[in-house]
Amino acid sequence: MCRLFGFRSVIQSQVHRSLVAAENALAVQSQRHPDGWGVAYYLADNPHIIKSASAAIEDQIFKRISGVVASETVLAHLRKATTGEINILNSHPFQFGRWVFAHNGQIHNFGEIKDAMRAQIAPNLRRFILGDTDSETFFYLFLTRLSRLTDIHRAGTPIETVVQALVEAVATTRELADGDTEEEKSMLTVVVTDGRTMVALRSRKPLLYSTYKTRCLDRDTCPFIKPACEAPTESGQVNHFIVSSERLQGDNVWIDLQDNEIVGVDWRMTLYRGAYHGREAYIGGIPG
Repeated sequence: MCRLFGFRSVIQSQVHRSLVAAENALAVQSQRHPDGWGVAYYLADNPHIIKSASAAIEDQIFKRISGVVASETVLAHLRKATTGEINILNSHPFQFGRWVFAHNGQIHNFGEIKDAMRAQIAPNLRRFILGDTDSETFFYLFLTRLSRLTDIHRAGTPIETVVQALVEAVATTRELADGDTEEEKSMLTVVVTDGRTMVALRSRKPLLYSTYKTRCLDRDTCPFIKPACEAPTESGQVNHFIVSSERLQGDNVWIDLQDNEIVGVDWRMTLYRGAYHGREAYIGGIPG
């Protein structure tokens, strides 16, 4: 399946090590996930996305982009195709307005329920679907649910609203696609962000997150250093938030999400964690 990497920070930071330089960086992982890559980053609140249908480890553009990107928000993805052709339109992340999305997994029986699933998407959004993947269809289903709760073009959507829309999209997808056996269950591990809020949901594919390091290499020079950078947060506020489909080498302390768990940060960098069942989500700030 695919590989995900999401990053939020209080300061603009480079993610070159996670994408290219580390022993287990995304570029290395692309040897097993060779069907395209994409990197989204935000500047002045606006998303910029560069994508390719090539393997990241062989792509000089991926290496160049990874070396120069410095942002408070980054979302990267490596694709191993399960649904849809190998082309740039089907590479993740997908973007609409300020929203960016990536998916690890597969919607069961998508070929047969594709039309029914797209019928659930608002017509004014459906026309922007350019590729033929289950992932992009799910993204626009999420946006449809979100648009019923808020103005999707306005900054500052509460994290609770994002979570509710995401959970409703998962529930709708499962109602259409899933059967009774484990083999007939969709895999819907996803990450979504508007550049300020970032939310990750684990559903039948691994996902981990990190908010602190054993020791920050910049602790003697960083003006934002605080205890939460090197220990679990006691206030609920964090300086950085990373989600990944697998552990990356380095000083970050990783925590495994369980199935049907959700984690994210809002625009204040308040950490939230919770779970969902059906269409109901239960999340809260984490004081420690």
